[in-house]
Amino acid sequence: MLSTLDRTLTLDKAHYQHQMEDLMQQLRQLQHQCWKAQLPCIVVLEGWAASGKGALVKKVVQYMDPRGFQVHPVWPATPEERAYPFLWRFWHKLPPKGTIAIFYHSWYTRVLEDRLFKRIPGEDVPTALRDINALERQLTDDGMAIAKFWLHISRKELKKRLKGYSKDELLAWRVRPEDWQQVKHYNKYLDLAEEMILHTSTGNAPWTLVEADCKRWARVKVLSAVVASLREALDRRQVLQAAPPPTPAASAPSPRLDPMEPNWLAQVDLTPALTREDYKAQLKLAQTELRRVQQQVHQQKLPVLMLFEGWDAAGKGGAIKRLTDILDPRSYRVHAFAAPSDEEKAQHYLWRFWRRLPAAGNIGIFDRSWYGRVMVERIEGFATEMEWRRAYREINEFEAQLVTAGYVLVKFWLHISPEEQLRRFEERRQDPFKQHKLTQEDWRNRDKWTAYEVAVNQMIQRTHTPLAPWTLVPADDKYYARVKVLQSVIQAIHTALKSKA
Repeated sequence: MLSTLDRTLTLDKAHYQHQMEDLMQQLRQLQHQCWKAQLPCIVVLEGWAASGKGALVKKVVQYMDPRGFQVHPVWPATPEERAYPFLWRFWHKLPPKGTIAIFYHSWYTRVLEDRLFKRIPGEDVPTALRDINALERQLTDDGMAIAKFWLHISRKELKKRLKGYSKDELLAWRVRPEDWQQVKHYNKYLDLAEEMILHTSTGNAPWTLVEADCKRWARVKVLSAVVASLREALDRRQVLQAAPPPTPAASAPSPRLDPMEPNWLAQVDLTPALTREDYKAQLKLAQTELRRVQQQVHQQKLPVLMLFEGWDAAGKGGAIKRLTDILDPRSYRVHAFAAPSDEEKAQHYLWRFWRRLPAAGNIGIFDRSWYGRVMVERIEGFATEMEWRRAYREINEFEAQLVTAGYVLVKFWLHISPEEQLRRFEERRQDPFKQHKLTQEDWRNRDKWTAYEVAVNQMIQRTHTPLAPWTLVPADDKYYARVKVLQSVIQAIHTALKSKA
C-alpha cells in the first residue's frame, strides 16, 4: 500500500507558491465559515519522523485566526494519563463547535509507537483499533469533520533528513532517540502503519496518503485535502440544517412497549423490605466491608465507577449518602449531572462524562449519567430521534472501553411504583426541610410516567450487556434499597479483585 506510492512526485517553486497562497486564502475563509456554522474539525497528522508535519503546521497557523484553532502535539502518555483509558486524554483535547484542532500525532500513537516499543501488549491492539474507529465514528456522526493524513517518505530520505536536523543546532533538539529507531526498524514500522491504515480508513474518517519526499508536494496535497474536507462537511451541515427540526412528539416513545419487547420494570418485585433494626445491622456490616474494600481498590489501582439512575424521589441521594458515609473522602468523588452547560453543549454529549472519570485506585459516583440521552433528552425533544437511537450503540461502546480498561462499572436503576413516588412527593411538599427537593419539573416528569417507563425499558434492553449489566433495585422500601446498593457494589469489586489476582 504505502510502498506503491509514487514518491517521485514533485512541485516546482513557482507553482508551489501560487497554489499555497490560494489554498491558504481558502483555508482562512473556511475557518470563518466553520465558526459561523459551528462546525468542529480535527486534522490528524501522522507519518514518519522528519516527514514535514511540523513545518506544515507552522505554515498553516501563519494564515489562520489563532482564536479559532489549537495545535496538540502528542507525546507518550504521562503517569497521570496512564491512570485512565488511553482515549481519555484525547477527549480532553477535542475542539468545541466552530473550532479546529490539529493533532501532531494523535490516538494512533497507541498502535504505532506504543506498539513498536512494546508499550502495549499485542493482544490489546485489536481492541485499541476498535476503540479508535468508535471514537471517530461517534465524532463524525455528531457533525465533526475529520481529515487524517499519513506523510510517507522512504528510508533513505528519513535517514538523510534526521542527519541534517541533527547537525543543525536549531533543529537538533527535535530529533528524538525514537526517531532513529524508525530508521533502524523501518520495515517493521511500515508494516504497523499499513495495518493501522487498513483497519482505520473508514467511510467516516478515511486516510489520505501523502507522498512526502518532496515537501512542497506534500504541503499542497495535505492542504488541498483539508480544504475539500471542510467544504464537504459544510455542505453536509447546510443540508441537515435545511431539514425541518423534529418535534418532541416525534422523539417521544410510543405509549406502550412492542409486544415482543420485555417489560423489565414490571418484573421487579417491589415488596422486599427491612425492619429498622435489620437495616441498621446490615448497613453497618456492609459499610464496614466497603471501607475495607476501598483500601484494596487503592492498593490494586482499581478504578470503580457507579452510575445511579432511577425515578424522581426513588432514593438515589440517600443510597449515595450511605455509600459515602464510610468511605475515605480522599479517593472518591460524587458528580451530580444536571442539564449540560453552554461549554458542554459545544461538545459531544459524552465529553463531560469522559472528563470526570475516576483515575485508577479511585471511586467515582455519578448521580445521573450519559443515560439522560435516551431518557430526558429523548422524551423532551432535546435530542433528535437519530441522535438518541444512535446513543445506544455509543453508550455500549463507551462502557466496553471502560470495562476493558479495567474499570468496575456498576449501573443502578432504582425502581419505585407510581403510588410510592406520589407519597414521597407529598411528604416533601409538606416538610419544610425537604421542599427544595420537589420542583415543577418533578411533577411534569410524573405526568409523563408512561413515556418514561417505555424509554427506561428500551434503555435497559439495549444497554444490559455482559460487560456492563444493569442492577435493578426495588426501592419502595428505602432501607432495603440502600443495603442492596452497598452489597451490589461490594460484590462487583470483590469479583474484579479476584479476577485481577
